[in-house]
Amino acid sequence: MTAIKHALQRDIFTPNDERLLSIVNVCKAGKKKKNCFLCATVTTERPVQVKVVKVKKSDKGDFYKRQIAWTLRDLAVVDAKDAIKENPEFDLHFEKIYKWVASSTAEKNAFISCIWKLNQRYLRKKIDFVNVSSQLLEELPKVTEESVPSGENQSVTGGDEEAVDEYQELNAREEQDIEIMMEGCEYAISNAEAFAERLSRELQVLDGANIQSIMASEKQVNILMKLLDEALKEVDQIELKLSSYEEMLQSVKEQMDQISESNHLIHLSNTNNVKLLSEIEFLVNHLDLAKGHIKALQEGDLASSRGIEACTNAADALLQCMNVALRPGHDMLLAVKQQQQRFSDLREHFARRLASHLNNVFVQQFTQALLQLYNRSYFLSVPGHDQSSTLAQHSVELTLPNHHPFHRDLLRYAKLMEWLKSTDYGKYEGLTKNYMDYLSRLYEREIKDFFEVAKIKMTGTTKESKKFGLHGSSGKLTGSTSSLNKLSVQSSGNRRSQSSSLLDMGNMSASDLDVADRTKFDKIFEQVLSELEPLCLAEQDFISKFFKLQQHQSIPGTMTEAEDLDGGTSSRQHNSGTPLPVSSEKDMIRQMMIKIFRCIEPELNNLIALGDKIDSFNSLYMLVKMSHHVWTAQNVDPASFLSTTLGNVLVTVKRNFDKCISNQIRQMEEVKISKKSKVGILPFVAEFEEFAGLAESIFKNAERRGDLDKAYTKLIRGVFVNVEKVANESQKTPRDVVMMENFHHIFATLSRLKISCLEAEKKEAKQKYTDHLQSYVIYSLGQPLEKLNHFFEGVEARVAQGIREEEVSYQLAFNKQELRKVIKEYPGKEVKKGLDNLYKKVDKHLCEEENLLQVVWHSMQDEFIRQYKHFEGLIARCYPGSGVTMEFTIQDILDYCSSIAQSH
Repeated sequence: MTAIKHALQRDIFTPNDERLLSIVNVCKAGKKKKNCFLCATVTTERPVQVKVVKVKKSDKGDFYKRQIAWTLRDLAVVDAKDAIKENPEFDLHFEKIYKWVASSTAEKNAFISCIWKLNQRYLRKKIDFVNVSSQLLEELPKVTEESVPSGENQSVTGGDEEAVDEYQELNAREEQDIEIMMEGCEYAISNAEAFAERLSRELQVLDGANIQSIMASEKQVNILMKLLDEALKEVDQIELKLSSYEEMLQSVKEQMDQISESNHLIHLSNTNNVKLLSEIEFLVNHLDLAKGHIKALQEGDLASSRGIEACTNAADALLQCMNVALRPGHDMLLAVKQQQQRFSDLREHFARRLASHLNNVFVQQFTQALLQLYNRSYFLSVPGHDQSSTLAQHSVELTLPNHHPFHRDLLRYAKLMEWLKSTDYGKYEGLTKNYMDYLSRLYEREIKDFFEVAKIKMTGTTKESKKFGLHGSSGKLTGSTSSLNKLSVQSSGNRRSQSSSLLDMGNMSASDLDVADRTKFDKIFEQVLSELEPLCLAEQDFISKFFKLQQHQSIPGTMTEAEDLDGGTSSRQHNSGTPLPVSSEKDMIRQMMIKIFRCIEPELNNLIALGDKIDSFNSLYMLVKMSHHVWTAQNVDPASFLSTTLGNVLVTVKRNFDKCISNQIRQMEEVKISKKSKVGILPFVAEFEEFAGLAESIFKNAERRGDLDKAYTKLIRGVFVNVEKVANESQKTPRDVVMMENFHHIFATLSRLKISCLEAEKKEAKQKYTDHLQSYVIYSLGQPLEKLNHFFEGVEARVAQGIREEEVSYQLAFNKQELRKVIKEYPGKEVKKGLDNLYKKVDKHLCEEENLLQVVWHSMQDEFIRQYKHFEGLIARCYPGSGVTMEFTIQDILDYCSSIAQSH
């Protein structure tokens, strides 16, 4: 330990002008043992500073390093843990408690002893020594100024025993002398005893020489002793003076400490004053509302633009004052509480005044709009007034009233509405409900009048409107929905009476409707949608801006239009001042639109029902127009009210379209053919042509082309099946003729319209037409040369039995004489007569509108020539060299057919 102490003194403390007084080897309690040293040191310069230094070996273990140091005046308690039993543990209480475990109890006691001595010598503040035995403290000598020499090389804790036990390291000169001496004795290492005896003898010689020298210099020694005594007396006097000086300096130190403490209190007071001033400035700057703002909130004019601007600025300033983030403790100040209460009263007063004013604005605008609406529809409600002129004036323009002026006036209050929403949500919600209530009634009147005009324009003149139950009473339809369902469109003088037509809807043949009527309906329906769309978008945009709601993102899981606004919001109650989240705000826009425009969907459905009653073909126009507007609305916002409402109406239109197709197929199945007249082109075949032509013109570049293709597929299948059904039931007209003519008509229609989804059906129609044409030709032509045909059938039968063709003429029944006899029965005159009768028969079977007589007649001519060539071939093979020929030639057949066709 002594060697370690010297090493630490040399390497660590001497460079820092410190003296190492005591050392103890310790490790931290309760942790993995990592040994270090606690050292008690004092500085060599005055004023003396006493420290406790922690020293540990470096990671490489080749030198020591200073880790941390504490001044002794910071030490409050020394806890030895146990005053009775030996215990190596002890605690030192500095700014926090350090727990140590010494390598031995003796080292611990020696270190604590040193600390106690230093405390008695240098510190006025006494350290508490806890769990240190009183006996140990009593045994410790009192430390005085004399017991602790000021020399740099003397130890405070050092006694005689410690000086004897202390290891003294050899200096360089001593090491050199010992080495010279050992070199002079060769046996110094091999014979240590002889070397020791020699050293002993030489030491005795030196001692004797020293004694003699001392005895010879006794006089000088006495003089030296006297000088030492005098020096000691001088030292005592100097120490007395130093003690007096130290007492004087101690009093000065106490005075300086008092002055320092007084300066600290003054500095603390100044710091507190600065902080207090900062807090007061903060409260004054952030909780002070200008008088002009207070006057604007209490008396500001909410009707003028300048007054609205002043009130808006004042409301923003009030909101900023109320939303100031107060520091801890501010809310306990009476002045702050009073100011906050004043702000709260101002907010309540202005919120009530703003809500009342906006309610009055809503009522005023609602009343003004109703007066305009009344002036527009006044004459309709006057009994006995000429409704013809009224309707002519009233229905000149199919437009909806423009609410832009109302929106423009209200948008001036948008920032105030945002303020009201963030400060008093209850009043904001009340204004919202009042606005919806007024607007829903206003829009209901306007939209119903608008749809009444549209229905009048669709049905025609005023007289016709009376037939539909349209009466002018405040611009409303007095007829209920049931009256529309009983609608019976009467055909005019230039339209034919009811028939079994495929598209005969509502007691009126759709095929008789003029193209102009359908175009007029299309324009009216498009104008209705074109008027509704900007109206809804403008109102939705206004609601978003005025009520400060989000509207541009789609919201998943939105409620259906059937849900009432009050019912939809009852489950989402909010306290006053609590704003809705973004998703709820977007949902709120949609619910407000549903409440305001609740009459749009029923009115559109009634209009669609009326158009379907007038002409079932109108469902095609409505499907295309409605699909386009739904697609446009969804591109803007898929979850908006307009998109959802038009989507619901589109479902109704699609349902009517499907119903129209189903009715056509059903009416195909119900078609009855007269037994007394020829069939010709079936009505549903002609109506399919009309439907396809109209549909292709309507659905050109339409979004719902797929629906039309599906309808085409259903209709063409129905046409094919029912053409065959009617052909099988026909009695007057041969089945092949019905099939041939109708499938030829279908093929011509599909070829002309070039419907891509019906290419397969077009090929099928062509094949059926070709097959039944061939079948009819063969069936109708039959065997015009009947006896000759029977004769050659017998010849073919003999050949089939194995008789060679050139030997058939040797058969008795089929010799040359029999052949000539049969040929003479069919001279050219008889052949022409038979062909003429055949032409008249075919003419009776075929219809005029399809104009297939010449095609059929040409096919029969070809078939007859084929039979003729067959007979000539048999004569040439079976009767070679007989010179037998037919009495007419192929050219004669061609002439006969041509002259018969020309004569008819």
